[in-house]
Amino acid sequence: MNFPRIFKTNSVNTARSPIQMVSVSLLLALSLSACETAGYSPLVDYEQLSPASIFATPEPLPSPNYSTEQLSRGRYMVGMLGCGSCHTEGALNGTPDAAKLLAGSSTGIAYTSPFIDDNPGVVYPPNLTPDMETGLGTWTMNQLVEMVRVGTRDHSARSLPVMPWPAFSGITNEDAFSIAAYLKSLAPVRNLVPANVEPGQRTNGEYIHFGIYQSRNPQ
Repeated sequence: MNFPRIFKTNSVNTARSPIQMVSVSLLLALSLSACETAGYSPLVDYEQLSPASIFATPEPLPSPNYSTEQLSRGRYMVGMLGCGSCHTEGALNGTPDAAKLLAGSSTGIAYTSPFIDDNPGVVYPPNLTPDMETGLGTWTMNQLVEMVRVGTRDHSARSLPVMPWPAFSGITNEDAFSIAAYLKSLAPVRNLVPANVEPGQRTNGEYIHFGIYQSRNPQ
């Protein structure tokens, strides 16, 4: 049987501490017990989290370049796609900052497993507001549409499964343009997130790890 796990770690603190968590099922408790009986369990270095689902979206500013319908559609699409669940400060660890909706996250997402790699690759969801220094203010509309439709290296998405761009690739050109117009029309929020980290490099920031695991001995 598969079960999803969401873990948070901070690479600065490598000392082991007791897990403070409540088992959500008897299967989970038995699985952890079996793992610990066999030897060291990597879960002792992690705490279980409940990330927030962010559907709130900031109000766009009036723009002479885009229609009200385009901005409304873009806002609807951003909310429906759940962009704020990763791109809002604090959302990944369950404490979203309403003042930084879509302004990026200082908590990253490991795209390689920290259970296997001591220093996994980590992506820090970037600031999607049009701040000129820390956000997407210098991006063109074509770059934003490409980000939505197919992912880009700047967004650490083309070769990485962190941003689910394959699920977005089928949206219409009109919807992709509306999303780009909406992001361009947001009030800029200055919020510099950490740089992405390649596998094998050490990060000084927090990160979470999404994973689905199966017992090696399902009895």
